[in-house]
Amino acid sequence: MEQLELLLFQFLMPDNDARKNAEEQIKHLARDPELVPALLHQIRNARSANVRQLAAVLLRKKIVGLWMKLNPQLHASLKNLLLESITLDNSLAVRRASADVVSALAKQDVPAGNWPELLPFLFQCSQSSQEDHREVALVLFSSLTETIGEILRPHFATLHVIFLNGLRDQSAKVRVAALKAGGTLVGYIESEDEVRMMRELVAPILDVSRYCLETGSEDVAVLAFEIFDELIESPVSLLGQSIPVIVHFALEVALNSKWEQSTRYQALQTISWLAKYKPKTLVKHKLVPAIISSMCQILSEEDVELDEYSVSADRAAAEVLDTMALHLTNKHVFPHVFSFSLSNFQRSEYTIREAAVMSLGIIAEGCYEIMRSNLTDILNLVLQAFEDQEKAVRGAAGFTIGQFAEHLQPEIVLHYERVLPCIFKVLTDPNAEVQEKAYYALAAFCEHLGSEILPFLPVLMERLVATLQCSRRDLQETCMSAICSTAAAAQSAFIPYAPGVLELMKGFLVLTADEDLPARARATELVGIIGTAVGRQYIEPVLPSFIEAAISGFSLDYTELREYSHGFFSSVAEILEGDLEQYLPRLVPLAYATCDLDDGTTVDFEVENEDGEFGDVSSDDGNDNNQNLRNVSIRTGVLDEKAAATQALGAFALHSKGAFMPYLEATLKILRKHSMYFHEDVRLQAFIALQHMLTATQATFPNTDVSRSLQLIAAVGVVMELYLMCLKSDSDKDTVSQVCTCLAEIYRHQDAKAMEPFFLLTSEEVLKLLRQEATCQRTDDTDDEDDGQLDTDQALMDAVADVLPAMATCMGPSFEPIFSQHFEALMKFSKESRAANDRTMVIGCVAEIARAIGSQIIPYIPRVMPVALQELRSAEAANRRNAAYCVGQLCKNGGVKAEEFYGSALAALHPLFSEGEEDVVRDNAAGAVARMITTQSQAFPLSQVLPVLVRALPVKADLEEATAVYTCLSNLILASQPEILPLVPQVLPIFAKVAASTDELPEEAKVLIGRAVAHLLSHYRDEMQPLLSNIPADQANALAAIVRKI
Repeated sequence: MEQLELLLFQFLMPDNDARKNAEEQIKHLARDPELVPALLHQIRNARSANVRQLAAVLLRKKIVGLWMKLNPQLHASLKNLLLESITLDNSLAVRRASADVVSALAKQDVPAGNWPELLPFLFQCSQSSQEDHREVALVLFSSLTETIGEILRPHFATLHVIFLNGLRDQSAKVRVAALKAGGTLVGYIESEDEVRMMRELVAPILDVSRYCLETGSEDVAVLAFEIFDELIESPVSLLGQSIPVIVHFALEVALNSKWEQSTRYQALQTISWLAKYKPKTLVKHKLVPAIISSMCQILSEEDVELDEYSVSADRAAAEVLDTMALHLTNKHVFPHVFSFSLSNFQRSEYTIREAAVMSLGIIAEGCYEIMRSNLTDILNLVLQAFEDQEKAVRGAAGFTIGQFAEHLQPEIVLHYERVLPCIFKVLTDPNAEVQEKAYYALAAFCEHLGSEILPFLPVLMERLVATLQCSRRDLQETCMSAICSTAAAAQSAFIPYAPGVLELMKGFLVLTADEDLPARARATELVGIIGTAVGRQYIEPVLPSFIEAAISGFSLDYTELREYSHGFFSSVAEILEGDLEQYLPRLVPLAYATCDLDDGTTVDFEVENEDGEFGDVSSDDGNDNNQNLRNVSIRTGVLDEKAAATQALGAFALHSKGAFMPYLEATLKILRKHSMYFHEDVRLQAFIALQHMLTATQATFPNTDVSRSLQLIAAVGVVMELYLMCLKSDSDKDTVSQVCTCLAEIYRHQDAKAMEPFFLLTSEEVLKLLRQEATCQRTDDTDDEDDGQLDTDQALMDAVADVLPAMATCMGPSFEPIFSQHFEALMKFSKESRAANDRTMVIGCVAEIARAIGSQIIPYIPRVMPVALQELRSAEAANRRNAAYCVGQLCKNGGVKAEEFYGSALAALHPLFSEGEEDVVRDNAAGAVARMITTQSQAFPLSQVLPVLVRALPVKADLEEATAVYTCLSNLILASQPEILPLVPQVLPIFAKVAASTDELPEEAKVLIGRAVAHLLSHYRDEMQPLLSNIPADQANALAAIVRKI
């Protein structure tokens, strides 16, 4: 130990040999408890501050392990030496390193009651007249709060005073130390008094942060934003009335271009956090307009070159806009952004024009509902940008149209004749970045097209194939993505282009250079998409060679290639179906291997080896709760690969059915693990795959198989356990939404016996979701908006509302007691103040439940029918359609209670039969009237109603209504109802069209049509002959064929 100072000095030398020699000798000493007093001696007496600091760092790493091996009589004196170092050393670095030692030792000794002097000593230091003492006290209190926070909880009020005084201290060093310590109290706040105390710190924190900015200490100033982020994210509402002050300060910093990009980013991150966790509070304090205006201003700045790990202010501002659009109601975001766009898209500064266009794309996902309703005006602005002289503006137009294509469906597709030519123009733009965004827009747009793409297909494919043969890999990749979307939209019309594209893909699928593998990955995906588009008979001859190429790609160890290959195998499963069996022994292990990959969430620990090695000895390595935890990192590429492999396993089961059964048990184990995976993308695919496992199991065992019930019950048990666990505890709304969709499918296709154990459990979780009390819906932002309207996640609630009718279908009338528990929670979404989507969700849900539970719906008719009648007048076609269907189901199943509403129902339905109405709405109105007639024809003015009904036929868009309509007319004819007979000349051609139609019509309806026509021929043959002679021959023959079957 005598040479310890020299060894420490050598350890710090730049000479590697000297350092290595010193390290080896210090390792030798590491097991000796006497190292503790020896290092303490160096901390107090070494001449070099660097040596004293290093001694403290090494002691922090060893003191816990060696402390109990020391003579207990030495403990008190050694602790005193430590505390002396904290207060007496003239080096701040040494004092802080010594404070770390105290914190490490305190974690062990304070809870055990072995260091009662520590806290009084620190409280005394915090009151010292020497600024160094006050500073180090704050540093140590901060550290102790992280290690022994629960011990300090009774002293919360005292700590609050110390931190508050520190933030107001006359010494800048003390104020900065208090700022760094300020956030450590957040995790220990429980009472209202403590909330009030924490709020008192906000103003002085802002003052210190502003001082640090003014004195050039931006790295310290941003600590204020980190503290605010913690306060915002806390489950306790900590900020209260401080939020406006914080927002104004954050905007002040974010808007000032003289600050570092990282500083501005932290300010913007705080605003983004507020938008995510406190959206209603922002609305309440009228902060939204100022935030949006500021974000648009920042978005208008010129691009700044940064390294790949930094985020520029304009990109951060875009993230804030996106977050606001997603978490605030449309009316609070879209008008301000659109106003900015309209006012600025013709400005002379190109960056402002770029922001005017791009801002609309940024908010498209969150503001989809209101933007779909204003799409014509919005497109008038965006499409002009494709003609702009500046490449940045043209690129913004491509980005924005791509976002519209992703999020403003289906309305955006209706504008394809305007949009596609604009995209085509910039596919050959002289700027490569503009081209790439144009191909992105094209791919996103074409993905949702169907036959609309056909007129553009020749010129489009000519251009895409030409681009495929250019020399730029990045453009080739984007082009392949566009061809994927084109093939998916064109389907069989793509057949003429498939051979040429597939031939080109062969060249990509043999690439092995690292820089070429992204293109090979895209090509692999494209082959699968083309195969599913053109069909098995066209792809099967060349498919084996592509499968072999994809399998061989796994040897190249490139995660993106493996990801796209799994997607390709999913397409192969869809193409080959049961014949996939020959490939399963090779494909399933590849998917399993990916599922078992190290996902990159790595935890490195500092551990001593047998030689007592210290590991890293930097003096600023932190003092976390887990002293050994060093690093956590995520490789998102592997996550995407795992999601694709999980999806592939589901596709294998879905399409190969019984051939997949040998892999079922092992796959279920993987899916169980992935259903609890930390990343939602993998969880979501696992839940979809679980449904496919159940589908495969159900299809494999025929009804005559005695083991079928046991196999199904076991599979249902596994799947339902994991689904219910997700509803109960998953925090991701998209994942919960998908599970609800899967649950609905399972309930529709399983019998009540298999599902009975899960009725009540499902009911409980669905009720939480309807009440917006589920884990994925929790928020502490309880401030009401100015109009009292609550935000809902439309996709989630639509999926939740699908579960109830599915359960009703499974349970039949016995579902009514469960429905009664959910009724009030469901009906709150039908209020006039709710969005149109919410209201139609309720009406559609109740209609399907009424269909399933029959007369058990009667007690609910007085509440539901007025809402449905009101929605018949809605400006939204979807609402009118669902309302018409609901009225029909309520009348069909409502008995005498429903008859009270017949008059008002007919009056409200009548406008839906106008020629200007959409076909799908008119079909549902016809179905409603037909059900009313079938149920209570004697209560109807048939002579007035039937002519209107017949003029609306045949059913065109919603063929599910055809059975009700044609059954009604057939029964009236079979009963020789006087009011129908004058309409036979109109009805007979309708029946003939239906008979000749290729549309699927239930056999029951066709039989009734045949019986009705046979009845007419039997009783009115002379009158029928001229009518039949006027019907086209093919239709007359089809009608005759139906009649002959009777």
